[in-house]
Amino acid sequence: MWFGISGRLLELSVGGDEHRPGSNGNVTWERIETAPFDRDLEIGVIEGNAIHRLVFPCRRIFGGWIKAKSGEHVAVQPTHWRIWFK
Repeated sequence: MWFGISGRLLELSVGGDEHRPGSNGNVTWERIETAPFDRDLEIGVIEGNAIHRLVFPCRRIFGGWIKAKSGEHVAVQPTHWRIWFK
């Protein structure tokens, strides 16, 4: 699955919670409306009956989302979040 980010394509991780740095597969997803600001988060989008998550930490800002490391705008509309663990 691909989504655009600032004119480029971004691959979302599909399927279960594979082992990767930052993955927190044992923590429940929260509704996006409750996402905190100024904190590294793992965000996901519901498609079908699965949550597809971005493979890098994001931060919520007023008006949207950015990549936590670079500050680059992330052009997705997530539906869920959970804490990004390093």
